[in-house]
Amino acid sequence: MKFRRPNGYRPALGGIAYFALAFSLGLYFTFAAVQGDYGLFRRAEIIAEKQDLERELARLEARVARMENLTRRLSDSYLDLDLLDEQARSVLGYIRADEIVIR
Repeated sequence: MKFRRPNGYRPALGGIAYFALAFSLGLYFTFAAVQGDYGLFRRAEIIAEKQDLERELARLEARVARMENLTRRLSDSYLDLDLLDEQARSVLGYIRADEIVIR
């Protein structure tokens, strides 16, 4: 025995609307998970920015350590005469009597 639909049978619009809404919400949340403010692409951007900032921090820490070393070497408690001579020559333009300046 075959099952036959009654004449004029149409699928319920409520069911079609329900599945269309569910499909649309699924697409929206998938898009938001990939492209949104907290999505996968934004996460990759944040990780790359973090790595750049860590490299910048390491560079600045090395520069600060160098400056602290130079400051300590010119302090009253520890005086590096070679560094003092180098600074006097570069800042004040001092030269020794036996030196020749080439510009």
